[in-house]
Amino acid sequence: MSRIIGIDLGTTNSCVAVLENGKPVIIPNAEGNRTTPSIVAFTKSGERLVGDLAKRQAVTNAAGTVSSIKREMGTDTRLELGGKRRTPQEISAMILHKLKTDAEAYLGEPVNDAVITVPAYFNDVQRQATKDAGRIAGLNVRRIINEPTAAALAYGLDHGESQKIMVYDLGGGTFDVSIIEIGDGVIEVLSTCGDNHLGGDDFDQRLTNYLVSEFKQQTKYNIAKDPMALQRVREAAEKAKKELSASTTANVNLPFLAQGRSGPLHMDITVTRSVFERLTRDLVERTTMPVQTALNDAGLSVSQLGRVLLVGGSTRMPAVQDHVRSLVGMMPSKGLNPDECVAMGAAIQGGTLEGSLISGNANGMSSAGTGQEILLLDVTPLSLSIETVGGVATRLIERNSTLPVHYSQIFTTAANFQTNVEIHVLQGERPMARDNKTIGKFRLTGIKRAPRGVPQIEVTFDLDTNGILKVSAKDLGTGRAQEIVISSSSNLSEAEIQQAIRDAQEYAAADNQRKEAMEIRNQAETLVIETKEAIRVCGKELNKADQKQVKNDLANLERLVNRNRPEKITADVLPEMKAAMDQLQRSSATLSQLYANHQASGQS
Repeated sequence: MSRIIGIDLGTTNSCVAVLENGKPVIIPNAEGNRTTPSIVAFTKSGERLVGDLAKRQAVTNAAGTVSSIKREMGTDTRLELGGKRRTPQEISAMILHKLKTDAEAYLGEPVNDAVITVPAYFNDVQRQATKDAGRIAGLNVRRIINEPTAAALAYGLDHGESQKIMVYDLGGGTFDVSIIEIGDGVIEVLSTCGDNHLGGDDFDQRLTNYLVSEFKQQTKYNIAKDPMALQRVREAAEKAKKELSASTTANVNLPFLAQGRSGPLHMDITVTRSVFERLTRDLVERTTMPVQTALNDAGLSVSQLGRVLLVGGSTRMPAVQDHVRSLVGMMPSKGLNPDECVAMGAAIQGGTLEGSLISGNANGMSSAGTGQEILLLDVTPLSLSIETVGGVATRLIERNSTLPVHYSQIFTTAANFQTNVEIHVLQGERPMARDNKTIGKFRLTGIKRAPRGVPQIEVTFDLDTNGILKVSAKDLGTGRAQEIVISSSSNLSEAEIQQAIRDAQEYAAADNQRKEAMEIRNQAETLVIETKEAIRVCGKELNKADQKQVKNDLANLERLVNRNRPEKITADVLPEMKAAMDQLQRSSATLSQLYANHQASGQS
């Protein structure tokens, strides 16, 4: 049975963890980092880059680079990338595939199953899109859990007596707040609220706009019209934001940022923390209402909270921490790594699903006790309704209902002799259907002709532990039934998913071919260097014919190496390069032995 990994698929950075010996462990990526930038790029040569490699080239390839795709999940957005229009699910799948590959390299075995986290305030369409992204990446998504709930799992069950905690999660692109009760082996979400378009990206953008404006005042040059320069400023703004969490000033120094009429233009602007906090004060204050709503929905006052956990890299900003303290009247806990705790919680949930026992209390982690399972009771973030006569949104499931939920209600026809009805499924809190989010429509046909109000139509909502909804309708008079087929254009059809899976597999094969090509080229380059050194040291000991053959074969291989630079190497040159390597190794066998003897005897 393969291991179940936990994945925090973030807006700006993603993280993957696994349960090892009862403890969650962060899996480093191939570049040696504990988090992976959620960035995908295609180079002009068609090469796909994900993570750190994509981020490094973003300045020179802004048009071919996509970041913060999580904000588009569940929409009908299509982005031109690598010569093809791609959905957010496909782009997210590339990030997930990178995390999957890194996990496989770390564990030394195939990885098929995963628990993936989503913002608590993600709706049904966004959750389904995340699950589809997992499928495209070759993952069996065993569970979708909310990010604050995962953080609570990482915080653990071993912190004394039962308590109610608030998880304040401000990430790169989304904000969530959840009120969670931790008891004896039980983690129960009491309420959740949030904003799917509030996060670190917004703080970066405010600072970017400020720098662009200041630079324009100083130089009359508008960076906003220069994509490469603008990307440099964005990256500098993100860096300055992080510096301002530890220091009261940050200097943004970008030499040769643009070319003006009188020569090169350089940016040299010092930003103070007070200026940054003034620029972003309203963003921090936008978190107030969700906090108050979550507390009200849970029926709690701030005095009943035992602890406040800060989750998400954006909670490192002093203004955010001060705001949380003013809201709840206590110092928020900093015991968890805000960048890693969500992935660790997802790994704990994965371990529970695969039957692993969580033991020990190292690093503040939880203990389920011998043989004890963690019971995780999550909630749905938004109310679910269907549209009824007059455009009214009639609720079947209230927000903050504990998952899973099964609910049925009897409806009837609105017109005489009506033989079909449209079931319009909605998500949201507004009383009128038009003001809520449509998550699907389907039609129940074959209703027995009868005066209005006579037919009995049973509508059933099944909301699973992933927060994903299935709806069915049944005419109790005829027995005719129909299940929902999501018609929202933001969801992929099964055919589109299968095509995306095939595309992903093709790219995985291309990535493997490129990796092999790089390895062969590196071997060839090493052989060239070693042969040159051997010729320098003991080439004169060969007869002239052998010397000539070795030098000819060396020149042939060196031409191939120089012609196929690392960034442009392709699999189709491998047979020729391998043949050239074999030829040089054969012709230089005597030379290699002579060189080895020289090395052994300490000669040079």
